[in-house]
Amino acid sequence: MHHWAGIEAFVEVVRLGSFASAARRLSVSSSHVSRQVSALERTLDTPLLYRTTRRIRLTEAGRLYYQQCHALVDGFRDAESALRDFEAKPQGELALTCATAFGERYVAPLINDLLVRYPKLRTRLHFTNRQVDLIDEGYDIGIRMGALEDSSMIARRLCERREYIVGSPSYFQRHPQPHALSELTHHRCLHGTRDRWRFAVEGVRRDVTVSGPWQGNSGPALLDATLKGLGLAQLPDYYVEEYLASGALITVLDAYRHSDTGVWAVTPHHRHRSPKVRLVIDHLVQHLPRHLPSRSAEIPMAISNASA
Repeated sequence: MHHWAGIEAFVEVVRLGSFASAARRLSVSSSHVSRQVSALERTLDTPLLYRTTRRIRLTEAGRLYYQQCHALVDGFRDAESALRDFEAKPQGELALTCATAFGERYVAPLINDLLVRYPKLRTRLHFTNRQVDLIDEGYDIGIRMGALEDSSMIARRLCERREYIVGSPSYFQRHPQPHALSELTHHRCLHGTRDRWRFAVEGVRRDVTVSGPWQGNSGPALLDATLKGLGLAQLPDYYVEEYLASGALITVLDAYRHSDTGVWAVTPHHRHRSPKVRLVIDHLVQHLPRHLPSRSAEIPMAISNASA
């Protein structure tokens, strides 16, 4: 409606009784309000107001027009107010998917904190070891680890995350420590659902296919197998750093550690502007530690690959 500004000006003039009062209400000049009302009258091809030096009054057409329009102006303002309230107090369902280990340990507690603050917000959390299609399966946010490969999504970095190739002292009593990626073929490599470990060689990503006697999708189980000397594993910092500090695990091939192992929130293009999506991602950015701390390995969790 190209003459909406004139309608709003007309309604405020009638409601407040003068052009000056309407101008103050709309934060414009009196002459601007007068021009808007005049333009509206020309568009409608009928006078709406009788103007005198002391007062204004409605024409018969103006009275009829005002009766219909003032509710529209009020409704428009109510709609704007409702939208502001909606943005200030997010509501409705938000669907989020994440790798199980990271989701259970870090994401779920932060989402639960938000639900306490925003009781009208509902959430559907899905922790899974597979790569979820956000659009086809109806998710607002996906949490991804490492290098991003889907350029159709909007991505925001949440925090840093380091990966280590680790083995126990008992394992290295029986096997020499590897110093080159090619030596991994001579080692028992324990892995999750992905049998390719990610490295960097002179700044270039390189994936190495590994094999060994153990494969599964449980982080604690993989960590336990590694601590008991069954082989090498690629695991993230929050699983292994306390064991590296105590000497229960030894890290190898650090010179080839891939640098792009951050944690990202990804959203479909048509959802990233949603107030509830922005709220959740801002909350995760604010409260996730920049460097993920090592915590007790006794908390049950699973991983989607050897580096989840």
